[in-house]
Amino acid sequence: MRQERVRQESFVQHETAIVDGVDISGQWNKMYEPREITGYDLTWMDKLTAIDGAGSMGWCYQCAKCTGACPVDHVGDYGPRKIFRRLQTGGDLFNSPDLWQCTTCMNCLRVCPKQVDLIKIMPAAREVAVLDGYFPAELQEMFQKVAQYGNPMGDSARKRTRWTRGLEEGIEVRILPKDPAPVEVLWFVGDYYGYHGRGRDAARSMARVFNRLGVDFGILGADEKCDGDSQRLAGETGLFTELAEHNIEQLYKYEFERVVVSGPHAYNAIKNEYPKLGGQFETLHYTQFLAQQLDRLQPLLKGSFKKKVTFHDPCYLGRHNGEYDAPRQLIEALPDVEFIELYRCKQQGYCCGGGGGGMWLDGFMADHVEERLSENRVREAIEVGAQVLAVCCPYEVSRFEDAVKSTGNEGKLEVLDIIEMLDTCMT
Repeated sequence: MRQERVRQESFVQHETAIVDGVDISGQWNKMYEPREITGYDLTWMDKLTAIDGAGSMGWCYQCAKCTGACPVDHVGDYGPRKIFRRLQTGGDLFNSPDLWQCTTCMNCLRVCPKQVDLIKIMPAAREVAVLDGYFPAELQEMFQKVAQYGNPMGDSARKRTRWTRGLEEGIEVRILPKDPAPVEVLWFVGDYYGYHGRGRDAARSMARVFNRLGVDFGILGADEKCDGDSQRLAGETGLFTELAEHNIEQLYKYEFERVVVSGPHAYNAIKNEYPKLGGQFETLHYTQFLAQQLDRLQPLLKGSFKKKVTFHDPCYLGRHNGEYDAPRQLIEALPDVEFIELYRCKQQGYCCGGGGGGMWLDGFMADHVEERLSENRVREAIEVGAQVLAVCCPYEVSRFEDAVKSTGNEGKLEVLDIIEMLDTCMT
């Protein structure tokens, strides 16, 4: 039996209609009434957009430009437009895995014509969730360690300078609490350079490079605490404030010309967030500082680095703070190097997955993505023919080395911090 399709139409049609002398009586003046759906439950959308900083979520008009730009959508089902749609149809973001998958990489904001700003939305929403006690257990553990020990590893502050024990004779690192004389550079070492095995390798390389360049520098040692940027982005605003105020107080104890940081998150925090709490310091990422010293640095690079090298742009150095040139200048200064760009680079660079608290959420993310973002990136580095994946963020050496192993590319791709490469050529 053939079923007739029922047409549901609502329209207005006048029997007689003359407009500007033209007779449009009958079907010519038929006007259909709007048929948009208006029965949405906007309870959770309204709760979100009422939060200071999160209002722009309501501006989305679903053009979908963000979907292709979102690194998480490349390996899962995500993006601002999809979050908007779920909110629009009654979804509760505050009690959803969607809240924790964003890495705050800023690639969506780069392409959004309506300026829907997840860099403000997500930390604001996460702060509410954290206060309500809804957040992944992995973050709970990290928050507790940082609150108690001042670093996410949960190690004693006394161990912050233990990496200096592996330095050769003649390589000096002045610890300012013990020797508080003025310095040119206060080096903010950071947690991963201070505590992580591979990070310590890079820290020693930095100390050697600074010494060979004749840089007058010192470190805070045990008085340094986590920069707090990742904790802020993960919604622990109170913890961030506590860490920032501590570090600001320590920094103001000493005389120096500038702060040089090891990582993009420390750079972002001290440069952009600490001033809101009264901490005004000239701040440079180490690649920026060394790029300024190229005239002195280049003659010291005597060893060959004859390898195919590609570079991963850290989101918080690149898109967030606009620095793309300094790391490349240092790589290209290496003797005999062959530099290859990744397909997704500079403004369009792909995220490593560690931002926005993602560094501590690999277990959580495994339930929502087909592969880690770092694994996706390693596959790209292999595809462009690189032998070395160069990085300049303390999070990334360990993330990418794990990804090299999990993708079966051991022996094919080496992951090195740029400072390690410079150190190798200066030895």
